[in-house]
Amino acid sequence: MIKKSRFLIWSITLVVIYMVTSCNTSENKTITDSYERKVDSLLSLMTLTEKIGQLNLVGRDGNRNSATQIGPKKANDIRKGLVGNLIGVVGAAPNREVQRIAVEESRLGIPLLFARDVIHGYKTLTPIPLAEAASWDLEAIEKSARIAAIEASASGINWTYAPMVDISRDPRWGRVMEGAGEDPYYGSLVAAARVRGFQGDDLSKENTILACAKHFAGYGSPMAGREYSIIDVSMRELYEVHLPPFEAALNASVGTYMTSFTEVNAVPATVSKFLLTDILREQWNFDGFVVTDWSTITQLMEHGVAADSSSAAVASIKAGVDMDMGSQAFVRNLENLVKEKKVSEKDIDIAVRRILLAKYRLGLFEDPYKYTNPEREKTEVLTPQNREAAREMAQKSMVLLKNENQLLPLSKSLKTVAVIGPVADDPRTHMGRWKAEGERKDVITLLHGLKKKLPNTKFLYAKGVDYDTKDRSGFLEAISVAKQAEVVVLAIGESQKHSGEASSRASIDIPGIQMELVKKLHTLGKPMVVVLYNGRPLTINWINDHIPAILEAWIPGTEGGNAIADILFGDYNPSGKLPITFPYSVGQIPIFYSYKNTGRPDDGSDTKWASKYYDIPNEPLYPFGYGLSYTNFKYSDLKIKKSKVTMSDTITFSMSITNAGKVPGEEVIQVYTRDLLASVTRPVKELKRFKKVLLKPGETKTISFSITANDLKLLNEQLQWITEPGEFQLLIGSSSSDIRLEGKFELIE
Repeated sequence: MIKKSRFLIWSITLVVIYMVTSCNTSENKTITDSYERKVDSLLSLMTLTEKIGQLNLVGRDGNRNSATQIGPKKANDIRKGLVGNLIGVVGAAPNREVQRIAVEESRLGIPLLFARDVIHGYKTLTPIPLAEAASWDLEAIEKSARIAAIEASASGINWTYAPMVDISRDPRWGRVMEGAGEDPYYGSLVAAARVRGFQGDDLSKENTILACAKHFAGYGSPMAGREYSIIDVSMRELYEVHLPPFEAALNASVGTYMTSFTEVNAVPATVSKFLLTDILREQWNFDGFVVTDWSTITQLMEHGVAADSSSAAVASIKAGVDMDMGSQAFVRNLENLVKEKKVSEKDIDIAVRRILLAKYRLGLFEDPYKYTNPEREKTEVLTPQNREAAREMAQKSMVLLKNENQLLPLSKSLKTVAVIGPVADDPRTHMGRWKAEGERKDVITLLHGLKKKLPNTKFLYAKGVDYDTKDRSGFLEAISVAKQAEVVVLAIGESQKHSGEASSRASIDIPGIQMELVKKLHTLGKPMVVVLYNGRPLTINWINDHIPAILEAWIPGTEGGNAIADILFGDYNPSGKLPITFPYSVGQIPIFYSYKNTGRPDDGSDTKWASKYYDIPNEPLYPFGYGLSYTNFKYSDLKIKKSKVTMSDTITFSMSITNAGKVPGEEVIQVYTRDLLASVTRPVKELKRFKKVLLKPGETKTISFSITANDLKLLNEQLQWITEPGEFQLLIGSSSSDIRLEGKFELIE
């Protein structure tokens, strides 16, 4: 029962806020101005304790099946104003009850933010972000995030810790699965698309949620590829590679940023004034709030830059952190620090303003219960439409790595197919590490998808082996099943625990003894298709050398089995392209397409006095941008409008592409440039544009592109972005190493 006195105080408070903010306003006031005035009014009513409580983000600690999913202590802390934000409370009913405690039983009735790791879907899981990036379809990527936001918002969530926009060139790092790959230009486009998907065009709508660009910044280059390790990147690499996707997220109006576990220039990100104030606030004018990653404030003591949690709290808030996730260093120390004059109340007010402003933008003050409608949760989560969109996204994300003698697509007249491998009927691995509220029962596994595709075909299943075990007892059954079949479909790779946060791997081979099973099955001489499940590039040289068909399925989500079946039997022509390089050997890491030449490049000659390995090739197994189709495409007729262009001109060019095969297909046309002579060294090629084009058999289309001088800028020796005149090479192709058309143009003053 709500106490009348508490409800009365809450109502009066809102009336006061309304009256103060309504005075002297005009019709020309912007929404932001209005929100800021409301925040000022609310701040004037808050005690220091209540202000600090807004900076506190904590996890639930109650029974997941209870009415509130939080224990009595946490509920009491909310009543006292000590907690302003929660992680992990999910469901319309529990969130409504917890929100009720905040708005009806606390003194000022300030609503809570409810956060959740909604990384690639909430209940309907789409492929992992790295897989989605392989689609090269920005509209589909945005739609995927939009569906995730709709489902999460219908279940009480109003803030997600996504997108992760870290650029990474080290597949040993488990979190490559959460990003868009190795290229800062493409990664920036994906970052913006995902922010738009989560936040929509109006944050005050009930089906949008706050996005969070993470991990600011440089976290994608951990030393030795090890999770939580430090980074040691130059300022040039920081500006050229790591910062662009974060700025793209800002330009897409991202509402929040998260600090990283690592350091930049020997300063942990959580206390980096350079990152959080100089760049984010002063250079980029970001007006949202910054949250730490889990307990990074108290982890400053492990870094050796803070003596205790109190000094860590001082350094963090002064650097530009607004919200403390998990450590409670702010709520435990800031009040005393103000009394000791080590932190000013003004410092705290600045952070509180940013958080309250986000809550106003979400419309939580107007309707605190807008995300807790049980009818929405019943009708907007795991819908047939959402499942179909997840299936389409999975189709687009898969990459055909090899198809010798056109083994794929398989004939639908096959009578018996062997389906073998630990992933084939494992719903947990289809969902991946960041499964949010996904459930096994809702997943279409590969075996299930194949049976639905061809109900009259006999599918013989054998698990064969587990992921990490050394138990070979299942080999005999797998071999027996394979002998009875016309074709073997082998589903192998990483389990859900092998990639994701805290899942770095020194070896990126296929785990366990799965390869032993592959080799034994290969001796049978049966036509074989390997379907790879993984959250990172793997070293699969033996498979590439011996198996005729390889489909990269990644971690495909709820509808993964249906999507794979669609591709294997030709109902969808694969169109995915790799957004990250697959190395030939772990010894090549870090490896990426946009490397720079040395003074002694490997020119293919026999000389040993070149930059090359003694024992392996320089080239990767599969390059950035690579992916096959069931058809083939012919590139022709490159036309550059003007060979010389000024700094103010638009550089326009066109080319023709023809589907030279017998089935419809989509090709990702990739446009790269190379600066042939510059004041600082430049990469051998840089992605500048791409287009995904659908062509009927025999159809030819003329495709036009345009770039500007701004697209050709470089970071000079003084770390200033400039555009220099000079000659540029234009490289157009099907991947970063499969260049079909070349031309040149000159940029003049």
